[in-house]
Amino acid sequence: MAQKDASTDEIAKRVPAKETSVPNGTTHLAPAQPKDYSSHGVTDNDIFMLPRSDFQLLGLLTAIAALVRLFRIYQPSSVVFDEVHFGGFASKYIKGKFFMDVHPPLAKLLLTLAGWLAGFDGEFDFKDIGKDYVEPGVPYVAMRLLPALMGVMTIPTIFLTLKATGCRTTTAAMGAGLIIFENGLLTQSRLILLDSPLIIFTAFTALAWTCFTNQHEQGPSKAFDASWWFWLVATGLGLGATVSVKWVGLFTIAWVGSLTVVQLWVLLGDTATVTPRKWFKHFLARFFCLVVIPLTFYLGLFAIHFICLVNPGDGDGFMSSEFQATLNSKAMQDVPADVVLGSRVSMRHHNTHGGYLHSHNHMYPTGSKQQQITLYPHKDENNIWLLENQTQPEGPDGPIAGLNAWDTGEPIAIRDGTVLRLYHVVTDRRLHSHDVRPPVSEADWQNEVSAYGYEGFEGDANDFFRVEIVKSLSDGAAAKERVRTIETKFRLIHVMTGCALFSHKVKLPDWGFDQQEVTCAKQGTLPNSVWYIEQNEHPLLGAGSEKVNYKNPGFLGKFWELQKVMWTTNAGLLESHAWDSRPPSWPVLRRGINFWGKDRRQIYLIGNPIIWWSSTAAIGIYAAFKALSVLRWQRGFKDYDNINFKRFDYEIGSTVLGWAFHYFPFFLMQRQLFLHHYFPALYFAVLALCQIYDFATNRISSLGLRDRPAIGRSGVAALLAVSIVVFTLYAPLSYGNQWTQSACKKVKLLETWDFDCSVFPAELSEYSVSAPSAGNAEQTAAPIASAVNEKSQDVNVTPRPAGEASVSRVEKVEYRDQDGNILDEKQVKELEGKVSFETRYETRTRVIDSEGKEIADGPVGGEGVAPPHPDVDRLPETNADQPEDDGRAKPATASPEQDVGKEKLVEQADEGRPRPASEPQEATS
Repeated sequence: MAQKDASTDEIAKRVPAKETSVPNGTTHLAPAQPKDYSSHGVTDNDIFMLPRSDFQLLGLLTAIAALVRLFRIYQPSSVVFDEVHFGGFASKYIKGKFFMDVHPPLAKLLLTLAGWLAGFDGEFDFKDIGKDYVEPGVPYVAMRLLPALMGVMTIPTIFLTLKATGCRTTTAAMGAGLIIFENGLLTQSRLILLDSPLIIFTAFTALAWTCFTNQHEQGPSKAFDASWWFWLVATGLGLGATVSVKWVGLFTIAWVGSLTVVQLWVLLGDTATVTPRKWFKHFLARFFCLVVIPLTFYLGLFAIHFICLVNPGDGDGFMSSEFQATLNSKAMQDVPADVVLGSRVSMRHHNTHGGYLHSHNHMYPTGSKQQQITLYPHKDENNIWLLENQTQPEGPDGPIAGLNAWDTGEPIAIRDGTVLRLYHVVTDRRLHSHDVRPPVSEADWQNEVSAYGYEGFEGDANDFFRVEIVKSLSDGAAAKERVRTIETKFRLIHVMTGCALFSHKVKLPDWGFDQQEVTCAKQGTLPNSVWYIEQNEHPLLGAGSEKVNYKNPGFLGKFWELQKVMWTTNAGLLESHAWDSRPPSWPVLRRGINFWGKDRRQIYLIGNPIIWWSSTAAIGIYAAFKALSVLRWQRGFKDYDNINFKRFDYEIGSTVLGWAFHYFPFFLMQRQLFLHHYFPALYFAVLALCQIYDFATNRISSLGLRDRPAIGRSGVAALLAVSIVVFTLYAPLSYGNQWTQSACKKVKLLETWDFDCSVFPAELSEYSVSAPSAGNAEQTAAPIASAVNEKSQDVNVTPRPAGEASVSRVEKVEYRDQDGNILDEKQVKELEGKVSFETRYETRTRVIDSEGKEIADGPVGGEGVAPPHPDVDRLPETNADQPEDDGRAKPATASPEQDVGKEKLVEQADEGRPRPASEPQEATS
């Protein structure tokens, strides 16, 4: 109180004072309306000048927060929810493998740093929920400690923020206690997730801005002094950090920006003390600290991001060829500029970044059943095509036969309108199209594209494609006249049908190795039917020929391209998720998220209903107050002459504005949304609740509570006590502790709270006698994609009924020669050190009965082998049992719709099972 009295005296010296009466008959001096831009009734709430008792209480609250956040942080000892994504990103950072995520890199870099300092080598892939951390020695506790400690730091931050707004210490302690015992914030802060870093940086920004606002409101005497600059710069750093964790930080920027506009508007109206020159000084100071500093911070994080990710990875398929060329092993040597007849080329799709025009010795299972044509995202010999004229060149003795016919004589440039045939060098078939529907996109306006023919076959008219240069996309005058490597963008028009070679964001099923579909479209959009040459070789184009290469986009080019890809990918997350929810349900806590379930325990993200509902009620109270005050103002009432009324409106209004900026924009989003998206808004709602309580019990005399502080303290104690009790009731869902069905059902207040009480036992005694620990808590089963060694049946396993079929996984290693013949151990031993062995993985399913006899499933022999086309003399050279090398199973991804579609069947099969959110999409996201 001494602090406030001193500041009141300072205000009284600046402006004339007037006498006011209080109910007991005494009079005291109250500050009159200031003559400058300082705010009426403001006090100096410098948090560095708090009494020692406040700091002692702050230390106690922080210690309690550490105990609550770090309690059993080792459990569960397996992957939980979105640890699949963010732990996996840490692995990619350590290995330097480029990935694409819709979130900026700050929190992911911090998580990586924590893991790296603890000895993480990046070998663990975080692939599946429930995958064990202990056996492979993953330092997951150290990685979880980072968000947990950030969650702990939120407690002193909200305490200091409330003190900076002028609240009593009791009220500030209440706010800290509510954050400590909020179940949802607790759950998020104990896992390898991004929300805890987001919350602490949002909270720090709110603290810094509140302190700066307090300095600003004290008028010209505080402007541009050290404290004023300190908090303004701190706000800028907070904004930069917040937006560098998630783009939700843009809402924080909007909140600070709107209040900055209000400040500048008030300054503009102070003609007595703010000259135009001084106003521009205020403007430039805010512009530098609130725009330049956050932008520089954000750019700097992406510079570190690019420095770390120098190797190709799953995410480079999202990026342009120019971007990919900056990655190790993706850069290529300079290649001949002019493309001529007889050139051996690789051809890339311009729009989807799906990859190279590709063919392999596998057939379509439907349609013509000819050889597949796809887009494949990696460099490969199956991407090489020889560009032939529609007729063979003439020699002294007639037409010159063979693939080398154009390797002598003068090079013949390929120009706009040239009719070509594209010969697939590896399989001796030509690019071909006909009036047959594609196997996936069965639209009438699309024709199938295949590879057709055999070695020595002259081909037919359906092999002819006309080059149509797209001048608006081609780079340079020469590239608009003739085909040049990289520089010329062109279409290939099928001469017989008039359709254009086309690809779009549709993938082939497993029989097409999930590669991107290629068709011939009669009405295809221009971007999806544009191609260009990347690799170009010809014997006549030697070292002296003109060379070209990709232009280096530089840092800013890479940065801007990645921002666009992040935005497009984020906006494209439109498919529903098993645990998504919409914004109207968040303030009332209508639904949570199932994070993890195992060993009859469960982690379910649910908030503390007391805290959520009371903070939502606080928002409603201010909304009602504001509506009523506007009506009374319109009717001529002078409510705003009252200092407390004015301060209530501005102080609570600023906080509620922060809540609104972090809540209402989600209504405009059609993408997947989850309960945790409400956490920043929840933080502001808790601030508003505490501020309203402080006004009611400490600053508004008409309520009669200001003179009875014991009532205010009792109210704080009661609210905290109830919150702690409710916290303990839901703690088993937050920590993944043991629980019982009866206890679960008692606290399931809403039917929409879809945590499953049936997973818990009826009695705690049914749990294992040994308590979970970091070493033995979660012995996870092997993931489905892994092979498991055969083991004898456990005696504790219930015997299977006679005659019931079973499915098991068996790991079997076979050695084969280049012809597919199985080698015995002796032959393998003789070959060791003389040859190299290539590892291939394949999965076969056997259905057996109770006696171990195999049950035939479908036709025997030849499963998965597409029958040869009648016009083809020979069978495919690739054994049908041997899939293509590993890279071909990787999708050429360019947008999230592809991945969501791919996972749709899995989602339907696993409805209700804990799964990672789909928002952090990478190129598989």
